[in-house]
Amino acid sequence: MSDSPILKVERLTKTYATASGSLTVLRDVSFELASEASLAVVGPSGSGKTTLLGLCAGLDRASSGSVRLAGEALDSLNEDGRARVRNAHVGFVFQNFQLIPTLTALENVCVPIDLRPARGRLGADYEQEGRELLGRVGLGDRCGHYPVQLSGGEQQRVALARAFINRPKILFCDEPTGELDNATAQNMAGLIFGMNRERGTTLVLVTHDTELAARCGRILRLRGGVIASDERGAV
Repeated sequence: MSDSPILKVERLTKTYATASGSLTVLRDVSFELASEASLAVVGPSGSGKTTLLGLCAGLDRASSGSVRLAGEALDSLNEDGRARVRNAHVGFVFQNFQLIPTLTALENVCVPIDLRPARGRLGADYEQEGRELLGRVGLGDRCGHYPVQLSGGEQQRVALARAFINRPKILFCDEPTGELDNATAQNMAGLIFGMNRERGTTLVLVTHDTELAARCGRILRLRGGVIASDERGAV
């Protein structure tokens, strides 16, 4: 594990303009996360969890403060620069899967590689890497299936395989089990934590599920856009 934090957030504030003035969703949020650590971000609806994840991943820009991700100062980069950082270092799993309906499971997994100009460090073996990842999540025999032919749990497993195709340094998960039944959610959680551990990836997990959050090494509780507590998890 590296001594340098893979994620460093300093005095992060996000304010949106509204018809009646402005709304501050996050205010002066600061924390660091070491490489290969796991962090759950929890809190009531509207507390700023998803906004914080989006800022940490470079999907949006803060109103003030800074985010340093994998050594890159995101606030100093334009959208193309942040996209480069995401493609090089970040994997995503969202609540609603976000698969492309016209692509097969394997093609969906390989989308991040196809977006790279030179197809990145996987080279000509990227398709085999995708097959292996689908096998790891139990879908080795479903490579040619389209999303409509897969259950919700299977689609989320495709999304997890896709998140790892770039061999990311950090994995951001936004309510990854929110659309799944209890048994499927438990299976998905096991895959997330198992693959994260196997591949030495840092995990940032936004969730309402207290049991899922407790599996992380650290729990950051937000309330009203500020950090209410910063606790150790079960690991």
